[in-house]
Amino acid sequence: MGATPMDLEVTTKAPVDRLQLDRMNPRLIGQAEEASDEGIIARLYRSAELGELLQSMSANGYLDIEPLIVLEDSASSGLIVLEGNRRLAALRLLREADLKARLWSSEKLRVSVPSVDASLRTTFDRVSVYPVASRERARSFIGFKHINGPARWDAYAKGKFAADWYKSSRRDGVSLEQIASSIGDRHDTIKRMVFAIYVLDQAQRADLFDVQNRYTKKFNFSHLYTALSRSQYMDFLELGKTWARYDPRPDPVPVERLDELRKLLVGIYGSKSDGELPVVQAQNPDIKRLGEVLAHTEARLLLETTHNLDQAHESTEAVDRKFTGSLFRARDAIRDASGSLRAYDGRDRSLLDVAEDVKEQSDSVYASMERKYRRSIAAE
Repeated sequence: MGATPMDLEVTTKAPVDRLQLDRMNPRLIGQAEEASDEGIIARLYRSAELGELLQSMSANGYLDIEPLIVLEDSASSGLIVLEGNRRLAALRLLREADLKARLWSSEKLRVSVPSVDASLRTTFDRVSVYPVASRERARSFIGFKHINGPARWDAYAKGKFAADWYKSSRRDGVSLEQIASSIGDRHDTIKRMVFAIYVLDQAQRADLFDVQNRYTKKFNFSHLYTALSRSQYMDFLELGKTWARYDPRPDPVPVERLDELRKLLVGIYGSKSDGELPVVQAQNPDIKRLGEVLAHTEARLLLETTHNLDQAHESTEAVDRKFTGSLFRARDAIRDASGSLRAYDGRDRSLLDVAEDVKEQSDSVYASMERKYRRSIAAE
């Protein structure tokens, strides 16, 4: 016999045993729908600073100030926690004596769970919940809290949450601008994030790139949505510079540019299975420099060959600027050598040979420049 249905949008108490982790939690990168409870708790522990929460709850008990937002699951009679999964994970670690061992056995994760005074344990049995009829009813509050509010998610979680909200609301005529406004975003950040999610989804469906196969431990989603807002990346993927005026649509990258999409994503995040390191090490200035390389055919080919962003970017520099810089650096180096000339005692013939080579090169450069200068004067 199932549990008695709860009154909706009224705060009440519920047993912790009835609460279920949300497998659609935006914090969880990858296919959380098939993950075990241990897998989800492990991900939350690694990414959401559960250690601090465990320490606080073990010392003070469960501070039942803000209710968990829950959705009744008719199939199991459980309560899916839409908001408050960190708190539920901490409660389970403090309540379930064998959970530490299960986490090590299945996830190879060692978790430190503080001891709890017996007088505080009763606070872990029942907690305040706020039942809602659907995920949609909870979205505005959850979105504001975790996107612009006091408990912000990382960029990928924000983007996934907003994209899922937009996908499910489009058929009702809800625009991305309305969603962004409802969660307090006035800087087009949400639109850029959702567009990047659509690009990433397309790459994953086409089996071009898998977030789980990235080379780096951390998934820096901001690298991607920052890159896609720059004109060089739009041109490289043939996205069209007007995409930002409209709500995003599935598969924004033309089919003929999917190979370029793979190269871009591997360049930003690397590929663990192929042993390819990312060329982007820091968002600033590497995203800017990579964009400049992608806009330059010779530099792009050099990057594909060497996987060296510094070398490829150097080749994008205009020839005249490169020559001018080299000339000034050569002059400064000669001045430095002249100032230190007393250090040469005349015994090392090899250094004299180097100086002779410098003289010959400088004479050749000067003679060539003088000829071009005289020709340009004569042509005026």
